[in-house]
Amino acid sequence: MSEVEDWREALSVAGELSGPIVDAILSVHGDRGQRAIEAVSEERVKQYRDFTVVVGHDDEYIIEDGGCTCKDAEYNLDSGDPTQRCWHALAVDIAERVDAVDHHDMWYSEVREFL
Repeated sequence: MSEVEDWREALSVAGELSGPIVDAILSVHGDRGQRAIEAVSEERVKQYRDFTVVVGHDDEYIIEDGGCTCKDAEYNLDSGDPTQRCWHALAVDIAERVDAVDHHDMWYSEVREFL
């Protein structure tokens, strides 16, 4: 198992962020991991009928199949390397495993019109 698979599995089993799991996330993902944990604790991971969205500080980012619409994911990261994920995608990974996704029974495209 890789380091990424290790913390994901541990988090799935525990169902909550514990000190060792947080340490593992930070060890693999550094600042991106920290920002992801903060987003989850601030309930900024939203699931709509069509997309999962992470609310950032300046915009909202769509996460689909582990990919993200942010510039970091587009320009800086190797999509084939699981240790290189933007903090938005990491936040979704974490939120799903700790049941912290905020579900909305509506289409994101409808919500986006109001933003």
